[in-house]
Amino acid sequence: MMLSVTPKSGATTLTPRKVTPSRFFFQSTKTNSSSSYSLSSSCTASTPARTFSLLMMEENIAIAESIITKWDPNSSSYIKITFLFQHSRKEAKEFLKSVNYLRSAMHVLADGNLSSQLVLAQNLMQTAMKRLEKEFYQILSANRDHLDPESVSSRSSGSAKFYNADEAGSEDEMEIIGESIREVERASSFAMSDLKSIADCMISSGYGIECVKIYKIIRKSIVDGGLFRLGIQQLKSPQVHKMDSEGLESILRNWMDAVKIAVKALFRGEKYLCDHVFSASENIKESCFYEITKEGATTLFRFPELIVKNKKGPERIFWQLEIYEAVSDLWPEIESIFDSESTQAIKLQALSSWLKLSDSVRTILSDFESTIQKDSSKILVFGGGIHPLTQSVMNYVSSLADYYGVLSDILADHPPPGNSSFQEFKSVVSDDCSTPEVSVHLAWLILVLLCKLDIKAEIYKDVSLSYLFLVNNLHFIVEKVNNTPNLKLLLGEDWVSEHMKKVKLYASNYETTAWTKVLSSLPERSADKSPEMAKECFRKFNTEFEEAYRKQTSWIVEDRKLRDNLKVSISQKLVPTYQEFFDTYMVMLSGEKNMELLVRISPNDLGNYLSDLFHGTSASVTSTTSSSLVPSQRCFPI
Repeated sequence: MMLSVTPKSGATTLTPRKVTPSRFFFQSTKTNSSSSYSLSSSCTASTPARTFSLLMMEENIAIAESIITKWDPNSSSYIKITFLFQHSRKEAKEFLKSVNYLRSAMHVLADGNLSSQLVLAQNLMQTAMKRLEKEFYQILSANRDHLDPESVSSRSSGSAKFYNADEAGSEDEMEIIGESIREVERASSFAMSDLKSIADCMISSGYGIECVKIYKIIRKSIVDGGLFRLGIQQLKSPQVHKMDSEGLESILRNWMDAVKIAVKALFRGEKYLCDHVFSASENIKESCFYEITKEGATTLFRFPELIVKNKKGPERIFWQLEIYEAVSDLWPEIESIFDSESTQAIKLQALSSWLKLSDSVRTILSDFESTIQKDSSKILVFGGGIHPLTQSVMNYVSSLADYYGVLSDILADHPPPGNSSFQEFKSVVSDDCSTPEVSVHLAWLILVLLCKLDIKAEIYKDVSLSYLFLVNNLHFIVEKVNNTPNLKLLLGEDWVSEHMKKVKLYASNYETTAWTKVLSSLPERSADKSPEMAKECFRKFNTEFEEAYRKQTSWIVEDRKLRDNLKVSISQKLVPTYQEFFDTYMVMLSGEKNMELLVRISPNDLGNYLSDLFHGTSASVTSTTSSSLVPSQRCFPI
């Protein structure tokens, strides 16, 4: 009967197990040249060589018996609580060497008819393996802190932790910190070396299963515990679906931080440790690492899929872009860490989430475009101001521009499917093959918005107000591009220049439709008017100007610079013409009665009245006494 160690709940239990001689030769690859013998098929034949070999074999068994028996876990109470590798590293090496001698002797005994010696060797091997199982478990348990994945990870990457001198304090404190780090590194190095020596010995002796079992139990608990401390938990779809925005943002932000630590420290450190301890067997180290990390890594990398599946709305694209970017940055390390056939499933889970994120982003953009096109609200924005759709779309597009690097990767060679208009637009704006796909997509979204704004402008019954609405909204769009560096970089100076020309064209159309009647009420310069005709011109001008003034003081131009430019342009067209008409005919009409009713606006007043425009307030013209020819004492907003 043989005893094997089955760790459970931090304790070591021994369970009986039947042993066959063949077990000791499982995965045995090393043969000591001094103990490799060639025995004749006749066990009775006696030769000097055979006698010498038997003497050497018996000597090896005797050496092994002395040290193995000494460290038999059941030999004494003292030995039960004492650990070999902790007691004497030199003696531990001798113990491992004696096991190798014993294994070599057993190879010889298996070929001969020396059953008594073979039974002794088998019993000694069982005792030795029980001791090594106990030592292996103790080293793993006692060095949990020294073998934490972050510390091991720093060793594997050849990096070291650096401490800020200002934070550390005095030189004495720095020295204490440095010595503490060196002590951890020494302990970690000794523990890893001892674990590897024990694993090599146990695997060579056919006890790889017991060794791996102990390792998996302890190391899996460390990895799972590390992920738990990072806030990684196994969520289900209904849980994610019920989360409010604040709760989701918190868990997403935590995941973003956790995945970096998990990949760069936790998984990388664990792989390095596993590869080092089980370097004797490629299959063992790969399968062992997979068993330790599969549950935690799968939970970690599956999380993006839950977000994609359960959270709807255009705003979710930004979290998905951040997650996609995080996975993209970590992908080379993920591929390197989970590079074996055993861990292929973990890598495929990470890849699946990565691809689903990119698919989801493209779908969201397509849905957002459709939302713009399908917007059928008949809301008239007061005074022809900025439409809420314009603001929301441009805020969205400008935010997308901040992720142009990620979007460039996601949108590469992925235009919206089946959209012929998009393809035609793309061929126009992207005649240069170097134009990024993301630039084309964002320009397309803005074009879709502009087309929708053209339709909304038609809702206004006043044509001039329709043009002012387009002026306001297109100017807002261009300014948004100008004031968003990334968006301006993506769309380019030519795009800005072309759309500023359209703003000026809309402004010109507005002025023509809004002020033509006022300007046409004044006679041409060459016209020679009679007093009655002059009176009629003044009356007509008063009527037309008051009507235009009344309407346009309630209209809105929110951008101050644009508002001032429009006022200046209108003033340059209207004031000089009216000044000339006023100067020409006021002398002719100077003797007329009730001049304040006939000439209600002086040239000096006209500019002040124009300054009232585009503030979204309603006002009326106040009469001015023509004989005084001074502006009325009204307060005109600037």
